Amino acid sequence: MGDAAKYDGSSQIKSERKEKRVFFLRKWTQFDVEKASAVVVVHLLCLMAPFYFKWEAILFGAVLSHVTNIFITFSYHRNLTHRSFKLPKWLEYLFAYIALFALQGHPIDWVSTHRFHHQFTDSDRDPHSPIEGFWFSHVLWIFDSDYIREKCGRRNNVMDLKQQWFYRFLAKTAGLHIAAFWTLIYLWGGLPYFTWGVGVGGVYAYHMTWLINSACHIWGSQAWNTKDTSRNVWWLGLFTFGESWHNNHHAFEASARHGLEWYQVDVTWYLIRFFQALGLATNVKLPTDAQKRKMAFAH
Repeated sequence: MGDAAKYDGSSQIKSERKEKRVFFLRKWTQFDVEKASAVVVVHLLCLMAPFYFKWEAILFGAVLSHVTNIFITFSYHRNLTHRSFKLPKWLEYLFAYIALFALQGHPIDWVSTHRFHHQFTDSDRDPHSPIEGFWFSHVLWIFDSDYIREKCGRRNNVMDLKQQWFYRFLAKTAGLHIAAFWTLIYLWGGLPYFTWGVGVGGVYAYHMTWLINSACHIWGSQAWNTKDTSRNVWWLGLFTFGESWHNNHHAFEASARHGLEWYQVDVTWYLIRFFQALGLATNVKLPTDAQKRKMAFAH
């Protein structure tokens, strides 16, 4: 039984219904078309990359992918979504802008969805619930913003971001920034840099992030009694900059550190500590001993 039971019966019927809706039985909004187009283009560029092989292009793609993706975890996730530490506004805005080029949406959209995930984890209202199937939680949920709105409601959980001009500006102009960035990459390095940077690097970053929503709610271990399906997946820790210590994260959402043990690699936490040492990251939150006792499994 256990996790497997959650994928049977009515949940399976519900999953089939929702997956059909994703592709056929609904109207696609402009926002959904834009997101789907970005995902398709990036994967097509990835398939083209071997035909434009250059070592320097591979290096560029690796650097671009890792830089943009670590700021998804550092900025979008731990700083903006959970407010696990504070930065000066100029630095907060800079890192959020860099994260935009990971092609995972603008901050208001990303943060709102993730806050809903924590609010409604594993329920019918979870925006990327694993009970609706692996592929739904991995990627298909992205393409149906109306469905997320029906499940979760309006994005009234990000008023802290909506009240700031910078995040409203990014929400309105994200596509222009990405198009300009892609143009610069093409003008600088041609198709080798474009296919390996945007294509291979983008596909790698996409799926590492998506595995947190899918794999980290299906496989792995639970160190804390979160009463949900969140899991720690050790082999993903290095590739996701510490995000795959997901059961730790669900136990202590506000914690700036996800890899709570010394052997749990958490590169994002190391980066936060670096900025803390510089005096730029302040109010850094960690779980207290009382919180750990509350979330521990009874022996």
